[in-house]
Amino acid sequence: MAQPIGTTAAVALAAVLVVLGVAGCSLLPQSQSPSASPVPSVTAPLTSDDPEVTAAPGVRLDLPAAENLAFFDSVNLAVVAANDSAGGRDFIDALTAAGFDRAAMQVTADRTTVDLQAGSVQFSVRLGDECLVGQYGPESGGYHGAVRPALGHGGCLVGDTRPIDW
Repeated sequence: MAQPIGTTAAVALAAVLVVLGVAGCSLLPQSQSPSASPVPSVTAPLTSDDPEVTAAPGVRLDLPAAENLAFFDSVNLAVVAANDSAGGRDFIDALTAAGFDRAAMQVTADRTTVDLQAGSVQFSVRLGDECLVGQYGPESGGYHGAVRPALGHGGCLVGDTRPIDW
């Protein structure tokens, strides 16, 4: 009999499937009218200075945080859709599977210091001098994502964060 997939593995798998689905859509042939501009080459690195580049699907660590926010949000919303009681590890694992740098991430604890379920969990990815910050939980009104400046100590989140050591 097959073993059931763990919650973390299922969330990571869901995030990978979302990424592959988005990437797969960009590989389908597209009809172009004579006035349409050419599609940039996928083999050459795309830069934000290229006027023909609209938005590349997936994470682009070479671009500013604001240009990665939509993808960051889509990964996190896929986590929430797969598990409405998702915790910090679920988000970190999904973001890692989607290509964000785990070493640049922070996450708050899922439980308080008196061992109660936290009202929300915050997680972040630092990109240069900016941070992609997500928050999810019953006391935060669902999922929220934002771009914020990095803090003076080099991180993105205020207060204690838990080690990402799994």
